[in-house]
Amino acid sequence: MNTNLRNIAIENSDTIVQMWLEKIDSLKGEEFRFSTSDELFENTNREFVNVIFTSIKQQGSLIEVITFSEKLITLGWPLSYITDGLQLFRRVTIDYILSNSDQVDTNFFSAVLTSVDKWVEPIIHQLINEYTGSWEHILSIQRIALQELSAPLIPVTDGITIMPLIGTIDTERAKQIMENLLDGVIKHNSEVVLIDITGVPVVDTMVAHHIIQAAEAVRLIGSNCILVGIRPEIAQTIVNLGIDLTNLPTKSSLKKGFITALEMTNRKVINLKPMEDGIEEMINSIQGE
Repeated sequence: MNTNLRNIAIENSDTIVQMWLEKIDSLKGEEFRFSTSDELFENTNREFVNVIFTSIKQQGSLIEVITFSEKLITLGWPLSYITDGLQLFRRVTIDYILSNSDQVDTNFFSAVLTSVDKWVEPIIHQLINEYTGSWEHILSIQRIALQELSAPLIPVTDGITIMPLIGTIDTERAKQIMENLLDGVIKHNSEVVLIDITGVPVVDTMVAHHIIQAAEAVRLIGSNCILVGIRPEIAQTIVNLGIDLTNLPTKSSLKKGFITALEMTNRKVINLKPMEDGIEEMINSIQGE
C-alpha cells in the first residue's frame, strides 16, 4: 500500500506542487515580505518542494535536505518556515490522494495518513536538527567573536594601555572584562590602565561594582587603573547612588586620563611649538646673512 501511495504522489507531483505553492504564500508574514523579494521566496519554495519529492522518490535520502537547510541558514529564514511548510505539504498531499481515490473506508484513510507521515516526519526531523545545529554553531562563533571584541586592551605607549568599553555591561561580560584586563596587564607589562566608559550608556550600582572589582584586581598585581569618560549624567548617577570611587582615580575624558597616566609613569607632555618657532627664526636669520 505504501509503495502504491508513493507512486500516486510522485506521478501527480506537478499537481501537488502547484497546490502547495498556492497555499505556501500565506506563510509569508509582513516582516518576512519586507526582508525577502517575491522572486527569492518563489524560487526557494520551488526548491523546498523539490527537496521533499526528491526525498520521497529516493525513499528517505536526506542529502538534499541537509544542503537546503544550510541555504535557509544563510538566508536567515525562520525555523517556522520549515515546519509550517512541511505540515502544509502533509495536508495538501493527504487531501489530494483522498479526493482522487474511490476508496473512502477508514483503513484506506489510515494508510494514507501513515504513509504521508513516514515521508514527511524524517524530513522535518532532519531539517530541524540541521537547522538548529548550524544555527547554534553560528551563534557560538559570533559569541566568541563578540567576546574578543567586547573588552580589548590596547597598548598606547610603554606602560600605558587603554580598555575602551562600549555597550551594556552584564555579569557575563564583566567576567570577560576582568579576564582580559588581568591577562592584558601582564602581557603588556602595563603600569597604568585607562578604563574608558565613554561608550557605556548606563552606569548603575552593578556596573560600578564590576569596574571597582576590576580596578582592585589590577592593583593587586601591581598596576593602577584610571576610570575615564565620566560624563556629567554618569557623575550625577554615581553620586545619587552613593557609589564610592575614592580609591579609583577618575577623569572626564581620555585625554585628561592619558596625561595623568604619563605623570604616574614619570613622564609628561611637552609643547614643542615655541621651539619650532625659535628654529624658524634662526633659519630666517641665517638665510638673511
